[in-house]
Amino acid sequence: MADQDCSSNNKKNLTSLIMESKPLHPLHQIAETPSHKLLLKQWLKEEELILTRISLKEIQIDSARNEITQLYCFFFLFHSIALILLFSASSWAPNGKGHFCNKSWIPSLCSLVCSLSIIWAIRYKTDVESHLEKLLEREKEDGKLLAKCVEELKKKGVEFDLLKEVDAVRRAKSLRVESKAVRRWSGRDFVTLFFFTVSCLVLGFTRVILCS
Repeated sequence: MADQDCSSNNKKNLTSLIMESKPLHPLHQIAETPSHKLLLKQWLKEEELILTRISLKEIQIDSARNEITQLYCFFFLFHSIALILLFSASSWAPNGKGHFCNKSWIPSLCSLVCSLSIIWAIRYKTDVESHLEKLLEREKEDGKLLAKCVEELKKKGVEFDLLKEVDAVRRAKSLRVESKAVRRWSGRDFVTLFFFTVSCLVLGFTRVILCS
């Protein structure tokens, strides 16, 4: 009987030794280490903030694109209506077109001012869109970097070197320099040139309608 009790105790001791020698899961190690646990919580919270900022930037970009589309439509709608009204007025003029031709500079000036205003608004909105796209790209890069660090922390547990890894993250953010390419013509420049050309053509059509 005593031998059986002794054997049972030996088995229990052996089992406990095996359990103690078995390494804990990295997440358990993190849970038992205040510094690693705090860092993980901080990074997870920062991940949520980055996702929120990404969603906000995407909404702002969609809003800017909708406003740009509205400006495009307004530009062509304004000039179409203006040309139709000028053509109708000159066609039904009782005193001929000489009177309208002498004062053709008035609608031409109004058309030019409105065109330049709309072109400026389009250019401004496209610059805003480009700036938001750069910010969105930066947020996505930060999110990828942070997700990689969180994954490494969960994988390594207490073996994760806090000072080394956190310093590496800070260096990666601070040394991230945007590559500044040589200034070239972009799509926004071509859009601006296109609308300016259309504005000049409208001025020519205005002169032709009122004086021919």
